[in-house]
Amino acid sequence: MRVGVLTGGGDCPGLNAVIRGAVRKGTQEYGYDFVGFRDGWRGLLEGDTVRLDVPAVRGILPRGGTVLGSSRTNPFKVEHGVRRIRETLTKTEVDALVAIGGEDTLGVAARLSGEYGIACVGVPKTIDNDLSATDYTFGFDTAVNIATEAIDRLHTTAESHMRVLVVEVMGRHAGWIALHSGLAGGANAILIPEQRFDLDQVCSWVESRFRIRYAPIVVVAEGAMPKGGDMVLKDASQDDFGHVRLSGVGEWLAKQIEERTGKEARTTVLGHVQRGGTPSAFDRWLATRFGLHAIDAVREGDFGKMVALRGTEIVRVPIVEATAKLKTVDPALYEEAGVFFG
Repeated sequence: MRVGVLTGGGDCPGLNAVIRGAVRKGTQEYGYDFVGFRDGWRGLLEGDTVRLDVPAVRGILPRGGTVLGSSRTNPFKVEHGVRRIRETLTKTEVDALVAIGGEDTLGVAARLSGEYGIACVGVPKTIDNDLSATDYTFGFDTAVNIATEAIDRLHTTAESHMRVLVVEVMGRHAGWIALHSGLAGGANAILIPEQRFDLDQVCSWVESRFRIRYAPIVVVAEGAMPKGGDMVLKDASQDDFGHVRLSGVGEWLAKQIEERTGKEARTTVLGHVQRGGTPSAFDRWLATRFGLHAIDAVREGDFGKMVALRGTEIVRVPIVEATAKLKTVDPALYEEAGVFFG
């Protein structure tokens, strides 16, 4: 059997560990051949491939990003997209696909498998940790560690200059990174997409910190919105899956705080730093296990499924179930953190 592997969507720490796990087990235990498709679904549409074997995956475990490249290409937005994918699979003699990605990449895999009979197994990837069918996705732990370290460092400069520092982290629809890093980093306010924030309340928290000679840190997810307001967009353009580019809520918030409180405020936007570089030990462990179990699913012909973490066990769930709804922050968890605000 020959297995195709692709990585789609935003890059994420741990992608290479998945590739390595699948190739090592598939080659050594099952005698499979592997071929990688470059830049996600684009590689399948254009027949752009790279050979994957054991020598090709040596040394990639600690590397960030993806050796296969990635893109946000949506084959259903391309003329004759499914036909072109079938032609590529026939030409490359690929019998099954392992698609590694978030809700968009996996959504394509679900349709290809369910509607068109193309053998696909999914592996969940998103640093936002917002896929409901799995307890954790790899990349999330690394992102939280990076954000927490940044918050730790910003405390000292905020205190030195007695200014407000607003830290904008990733999180389009789910505030998991903001909540975890903000709590771990001792933030004085955490703003997430699931809970619209009251700007007057945020300013009140800021002022209460200054009254005790303490410079506040405000952590805000990129998708957080004020009451009565909308998402702050970088621009109006959309990718192939209809997503607009977010970023700017941190800068907007800092200006509002400065105008309303009279206190100097600065913004740090972590952006792509959160998903770049070396993956954490947990993300390497989880991604490797996902790769191993994904190739087992291929071996057993259990297509249309995604591997997922439940407790400490790796299970399989229908891809359509995994992409049916987002996993958002439980209000009770957010309320727990509220004791540290202000």
